[in-house]
Amino acid sequence: MSVSLPPSSTQRPSKVRYWMLFLVFVGTVINYVDRANLSVAAPMLKQEFGLGPVELGFIFSAYAWTYVIANIPGGWVIDRFGTRAIYGVAILSWSVLTFMQGFTSRFATLFGMRLGVGVAEAPTFPVNNRVVSIWFAQRERGVATSVYLVGQYIGMAALTPVLFWIAHTWGWREIFYATGLLGIVWAGVWFLGYRDPDKCSWVNAAELAHIRSGGALVEVKSPQGAADAASQKFPWRKLMVLFRNRQIIAICVGKFASLSSLYFFLTWFPTYLISERHMTVLKAGGMTSVPFVAASIGVVCGGLLSDWLLRRGVAVGTARKTPIVTGLLLVPTMSLTVLTDANWLVIAIMSFAFFAQGVASASWSLVADIAPRGMVGITGGAVNFAGNLSGIITPIAIGFIVKATGSFGWALGLISIFAIAGVLCYLLLLGEVKRIELDDDERGGRHVVGTKARTI
Repeated sequence: MSVSLPPSSTQRPSKVRYWMLFLVFVGTVINYVDRANLSVAAPMLKQEFGLGPVELGFIFSAYAWTYVIANIPGGWVIDRFGTRAIYGVAILSWSVLTFMQGFTSRFATLFGMRLGVGVAEAPTFPVNNRVVSIWFAQRERGVATSVYLVGQYIGMAALTPVLFWIAHTWGWREIFYATGLLGIVWAGVWFLGYRDPDKCSWVNAAELAHIRSGGALVEVKSPQGAADAASQKFPWRKLMVLFRNRQIIAICVGKFASLSSLYFFLTWFPTYLISERHMTVLKAGGMTSVPFVAASIGVVCGGLLSDWLLRRGVAVGTARKTPIVTGLLLVPTMSLTVLTDANWLVIAIMSFAFFAQGVASASWSLVADIAPRGMVGITGGAVNFAGNLSGIITPIAIGFIVKATGSFGWALGLISIFAIAGVLCYLLLLGEVKRIELDDDERGGRHVVGTKARTI
């Protein structure tokens, strides 16, 4: 149902966009719990399957192998077929695969299941970015983006102790049964509860006018939605134009840098606490949640700061880059843990560094600001593809470093180097934040004439 009535002068805008934001927030919580549940099971899997550091690194990274490959076509599929159907199928698929991981008895089977989860989860952040782009005005996007991003952390902060308790009480298999069932239920809620703004019967004309006047892409149409056959093809040429754009390159490298520290916490952190800091399983479960709480606060602070700067009249680029650069500059503080044997101080340092990573995660609001119209999904997929290469590189590199050195010290140094590289890209390469506009490719996808950009 399309809503197009003009708003009454006395009509108050509805708040439907916040319900849609809540749906993607919970979806993100479940998404990250299903990514990180393996890190909780890892100490027990290590013993049962006889895994060394390198093998653990590969099993931690398995998810990311297919996730990064599927991100770009995942974004295109969203642009082509719509948000509701694709994300609903994605949630259901990765949740079933998560549940099935509880039945595995070999390294190879578990590895294969993790590859499947990576494919199914690929549409998540392109969907999140698209929902914010079409439901929220530009001045609201920083906070809206922070709300769904905080789902990466708040779910782990709240549920990690529960997952460790489940593992301690029943075993590691029950971790996958519980998290898989949670996602299956949420897939049904998503199908029932989500609609795009131009198809939503619950949103009133005043809210539509509010978000449309603020720059939301309410009537965004997919360039792949035309009837001619050529427009149904994957837009490789436009994708190549995106990857040649300096804004996209800078955000991709910056996203890689930020996600490297995130993947350390999602994969190796519980093992670090147990093997390097000699904590018990239950104590590690409690301590693991503390940095995730700190990161949740960091995400909200980054979004609030960005939107506050915009309201103060600061340029879009400065408002978006300030929290990202500040956060990345502070991530290397995690290396200070090598200087102390006090576990409480280690947790404090790690929590501060993860808080900084949360602040730096605001780059998704940049993607919403620069994505070409009609290519919000594929632009988000392209950035997510590049950024999540860290999900392959970081866990494996840490595994090799731990095997070679017997400690995590150099691994934390590597993550710090990545963070500094991200800072340099945002400061020196990104430049002015502009909406990327692709010239018409004559509708048949034969070639792209060029690109141009306008200042937002």
